[in-house]
Amino acid sequence: MAKVITLGEIMMRLSPPGYERFVQAQSFDINYGGAEANVAVSLAQLGHDTVFVSKIPATPIGNAAVSTLQKFGVDTRHIARGGSRLGIYFLENGASVRPSSVVYDRADSAITKATPDEFDFDAIFRDATLFHVSGITPVLSNDTAALTLAALKKAKEHGVTVSFDLNYRAKLWTDGIAEKQQMLHEMMQYVDICFGNARDAAKCLGYTDGNLDLINGDYAVCVDEEHMTQVLDTYHLKYLITTLRKNNSASDNGWSGAICSKNGLYQGKVYDLHIVDRVGGGDAFASGVLHGILSGMGAEKSLEFGLAAAAIKHTIPGDLNFLEETEVLSLMESDGNGRVQR
Repeated sequence: MAKVITLGEIMMRLSPPGYERFVQAQSFDINYGGAEANVAVSLAQLGHDTVFVSKIPATPIGNAAVSTLQKFGVDTRHIARGGSRLGIYFLENGASVRPSSVVYDRADSAITKATPDEFDFDAIFRDATLFHVSGITPVLSNDTAALTLAALKKAKEHGVTVSFDLNYRAKLWTDGIAEKQQMLHEMMQYVDICFGNARDAAKCLGYTDGNLDLINGDYAVCVDEEHMTQVLDTYHLKYLITTLRKNNSASDNGWSGAICSKNGLYQGKVYDLHIVDRVGGGDAFASGVLHGILSGMGAEKSLEFGLAAAAIKHTIPGDLNFLEETEVLSLMESDGNGRVQR
């Protein structure tokens, strides 16, 4: 299997039990997760050698986060220890007509003050196959922007394939929008595999397509073959991959996706999901697609593997997916009816 490097923040997640609202809560359930950490954990379970790079405080809470990664076999040796706090986010799980709600408490977390000289990227990328990072990490601070760029450059020096999930988060884009778009636009020269679509590119990269309103206009245009291909060509990508979600309610979604390459656009199977927890679903999708690509499944089967892996994640509480390859393959070949296996 492949050696995969991921770079990003892992946070503590605090959630009221079940579907309680914040105001009702007398206790919180604790989980740990973050975009790139979630990908590392999934790929480790699928048999890859995964390395998580971050900065985490040398405190009991920081140790708990590191321990969570270690128990899944993620290599944590290259995590810098320091800083004063681990980022936190609070999640209120939605249901039916009430959407889920996230409150961040991550200002001045350890990763936001991490600098490139704290990491031996030559050692980290030695013999690596893939580097994965998301657009969340570089917009956290000027330091994480410099850290992400340094890692991207070093990955390319070592001939490592780069995967980048645009991962737009409105709460991280309240100011400095043009500067952030320019920063991420410059990073795209190092990217081979991108998770996103024309709307994500418009929001995160300042991408434009004539007079089309990609942000407020018809979403279907942003994910069709013509406009996905244009983004693919503009940034010289090998693959551009997007989820396709129909929000029937907070509890029930239609779930699919598409992958675009020089061979055109392929849209995958559609799942009807009853959601237990959708947080981390996109990361489960990304890790599933990446597993397929790394395993030589080809574009179409890789997409289907990612969709099935993410469908399973939507049934599991917490940020992390818990899965085996055989389970995912079985779902791909079934009608998704959830019958008891005896």
